[in-house]
Amino acid sequence: FSQSTSTSMANECLASLGLSGPKIEETMRNKDLTERLVALVRCAKDKLGSKELSKVQGNLIYHTGTKLKKQAFAGHELIVNHIINGDLATEAQVTAACDFCLKQIGSGDLDAFKAACGIGVSITPEDIERAVEEVINKHKQELLAQRYAFGINKLLGEARSNLKWADGKQVKCEFEVQILHLLGPKTDADRTGAANASLVAKQPAARGKPAAVAAAANGNAEVFREETRSLADQMISGDAAKFHKPGENYLTDGYVMTPRTRFLLGRHLEQTGGKVFTRFPPEPNGILHIGHAKAINFNFGYARAHNGHCYLRYDDTNPEKEEEKFFVAIRDIVEWLGYTPYKVTYASDNFDQLYEWAESLIMRGKAYVCHQSPDQLKGHNPPPSPWRDRPAEESLQLFRAMRAGMYAEGEACLRMRLTMEDSKQDPVAYRIKYARHHRTGSKWCIYPTYDYTHCLCDSIENITHSLCTKEFQNRRSSYYWLCNALDLYCPVQWEYGRLNVCNTVMSKRKILNLVQKKAVADWDDPRLFTLTALRRRGVPPEAVNLFAAKVGVTMASAYIDPSLLDACTREILNTSAPRTMVVLDPLKVTIVEGLDAVKSAALTVPDYPASPERGSHSIASFSASSGVLYLEREDFRDGGKAGAGAGFKRLTEDQPVGLKHANVAIAVRQVVRNAAGQVSELRVACLPLDSLPAKPKCFVHWVADPVQVEVRLYEQLFTMKNPRSIPTAS
Repeated sequence: FSQSTSTSMANECLASLGLSGPKIEETMRNKDLTERLVALVRCAKDKLGSKELSKVQGNLIYHTGTKLKKQAFAGHELIVNHIINGDLATEAQVTAACDFCLKQIGSGDLDAFKAACGIGVSITPEDIERAVEEVINKHKQELLAQRYAFGINKLLGEARSNLKWADGKQVKCEFEVQILHLLGPKTDADRTGAANASLVAKQPAARGKPAAVAAAANGNAEVFREETRSLADQMISGDAAKFHKPGENYLTDGYVMTPRTRFLLGRHLEQTGGKVFTRFPPEPNGILHIGHAKAINFNFGYARAHNGHCYLRYDDTNPEKEEEKFFVAIRDIVEWLGYTPYKVTYASDNFDQLYEWAESLIMRGKAYVCHQSPDQLKGHNPPPSPWRDRPAEESLQLFRAMRAGMYAEGEACLRMRLTMEDSKQDPVAYRIKYARHHRTGSKWCIYPTYDYTHCLCDSIENITHSLCTKEFQNRRSSYYWLCNALDLYCPVQWEYGRLNVCNTVMSKRKILNLVQKKAVADWDDPRLFTLTALRRRGVPPEAVNLFAAKVGVTMASAYIDPSLLDACTREILNTSAPRTMVVLDPLKVTIVEGLDAVKSAALTVPDYPASPERGSHSIASFSASSGVLYLEREDFRDGGKAGAGAGFKRLTEDQPVGLKHANVAIAVRQVVRNAAGQVSELRVACLPLDSLPAKPKCFVHWVADPVQVEVRLYEQLFTMKNPRSIPTAS
């Protein structure tokens, strides 16, 4: 707690709200909430004098502490005053008051405040009874048909929305009375139905995961929920639905308001026309992987769903590791996935402006030149800089000397004077690198870091939603701090869960290590999960996008089994790739009996078995090849049904099998073996299906008069689920 708030004082204030001992202990774990509640209680006591808070007042003040955002806390006295005098009597009114203070920061319009909070609005028991009755009558027929299996809670929510300022407990009580009057008490059938519905709802997915993801994690990637939402749907619902509207940045948690924020937001809206602007900002030092597919879909998809625009911005601030092939490959992959950037930009476009702002930051006393070595600055707890209090004029002179090439690499850097969420102090803004830049050549020998560049480029491009993965959450404070320190428009940073795939590595550093050690051929080795590798393997872009949709836009990180991508690929290829029959490990089969059961020399086979109307092609029948065809070796098991096992439904010496598209079955008459005792040929009888006592349990694919093909099969590169845990050197 702050020095002004001791533990005993906090205990006393929380107890005055009527909180129990365990609730006080739980609340005090949240220091920010405790500080707010102490301030609210002090304010209330100033109004009450010697009087004690009532239980209702205590509950409403606690509710205020949980709802009033930091940037709107200046309005706490207004809210407390109206709680004490009884104008704000329900949690709904207090919530509306907190929202008003957030949206109308600094507003002195008391009439607007009262209207927004329902002050003076009287809701009688008759009003509640009438509103509940209207909702129940609206759905009466469905209620009578489905009884308690109907979505009762939805109806209660509808009734409450029609009675915005009514006491929620009174509305619920009236609702329960009227439902009981209409349907009577619950019967055993009602209870059984409710239990079954609950079971069905909870089975498909593990907590916090879409059903398809949970299925893949359990090795059942073929089992998908048919109603898996499209990516566009996820952009306007779920976690993404909580995102702010353009211009309402200040409504988000943790957003920092300054006296100029309103003006800057207004100018931002004029420049953007109120549209959503996002960006996909890859570093051009490697090839994009499957995790980037989620980021691409999220950034471009969110902008598309809201009729906005998405930039492709190369974060080209590290010239040592950037190569032209990576720039080309990144844009190629973005377009392969079906997205067209609004504009293609580069962080280096802004190098001159970024440098000017760095000098401004120094003169404002918010940055300084430091001479600690890179090794000293590594880790989460580097030693404090002895140059932190260096005068601004001296730091400016040294920074210009850095630009002029008067220091060697590692001898000096520019650091910002702030503390981040993870307690790391003074992140580096500029460092010295004597490396030629692919666009600016040798103009610069100092280059800005991600922490310095990212938010400023977002501000320049008027980004509304800066979407990034969770590992950047601890940089959010520096993001807001830097924009405000330079008096610039400040976008909102939103974090989402990182996508991780089991049995592979996606770190650029670790993939580069594999390439350099020749464990893989290159970045597009089909066993990798880079997007160029997946494309080379034959995965269509629609399957990658479907995979991203099934994983979902979640705030929690996910570890996905690769079989989910395989299933997505099958789902797309089933409707986009014409089907053909291929035998990879051929076993020769000769028909020695009943060859005349198939008289045609060619058979017509649908291109898409599930949609035969989409076209067909002809294949050679085995009658044209003297009764010789080839089966997949694994489709036959030696030793009869007993030797094959109870679950085996394909061909054995005493179990026939059907042949796809031929309308016949084959039964083994003789097994031919080579000198080593291995099965080399089957001699079979060909039987019309209608001559069999029962339909075959299985139909297998086959080829006759075949052509030779090359088929490349790729297994997982790693056998262990989490190879990321292995040090790079290993």
